[in-house]
Amino acid sequence: MNGTWLITGCSSGLGKALATVALEQGKNVAVTARNMESIAEFGKIYPDNAFLLQLDVNDEKSVKNAVTKAVEHFGTLDVLVNNAGYCLRGAVEECSMDEIEKEFDTNFFGTVRTIQAVLPYMRKARKGMIINFSSIAALSTSEGSAFYGAAKCAVEGLSDGLRKEVNPLGIKVMIVEPGPFKTDFFYRSIDVNQNNIADYAETAGKRKIRLENPEDSGIGGWGDVKKAAKVIIEAAENPDPPFRLLLGSLAVKMGENFAADRAAEVGKWKWLSVQTDEEQK
Repeated sequence: MNGTWLITGCSSGLGKALATVALEQGKNVAVTARNMESIAEFGKIYPDNAFLLQLDVNDEKSVKNAVTKAVEHFGTLDVLVNNAGYCLRGAVEECSMDEIEKEFDTNFFGTVRTIQAVLPYMRKARKGMIINFSSIAALSTSEGSAFYGAAKCAVEGLSDGLRKEVNPLGIKVMIVEPGPFKTDFFYRSIDVNQNNIADYAETAGKRKIRLENPEDSGIGGWGDVKKAAKVIIEAAENPDPPFRLLLGSLAVKMGENFAADRAAEVGKWKWLSVQTDEEQK
């Protein structure tokens, strides 16, 4: 199925892979990044259906300008993919408010900006899909990544409320929860906090690193970015797409453990939780 996609963060990783596969399948794609040079190859390889745009999710004017130009160029916008983001590494006590606000500005408010920019067009067309990238960090957040996990949890809450608002208008919402992929995320998309408190050296401190080789992270269960792109497109084009799409066997296992642990905790403490109910007269 062809259509018009706008994807943020196409310079590398899953965003680049998704743009590539969508273009290979003959879709029209607004390929965006903050740095135009990082996506120049798309215009050379796919001159007919790739439209290159500068888009900084932290800049509302940039977002609106890119969305407007994409619609003017293609005449429509069927799918928005919010992929741009990065991870702030540091213990909760160590991180400054400025660092925390920047993390949320990109990962959460950047997503809000693009959604608000595309919805007028999708509402008018009474169709469309919004795909928001979350992370397995929203299921289980590692020490040293609390604010990244918090931002992704915020994206999930936003998406849950959004889908109930726009589904009656013919617009669908999907969250993508990727496991680990061998991209430059572990180097290019990691911001390491420089304030070190000795008491966190053995927890958050061990994760305050940037790795040029993802395999040095000690993580297993790696995924293939091109396969991931194909899976995302297949799910998006399904008549009944999932609301949450886990990517990779590790992500599936974490999702299963999350659901089981939550159910077990609810059951264990149900006797106490229900004591808040007002007595029936």
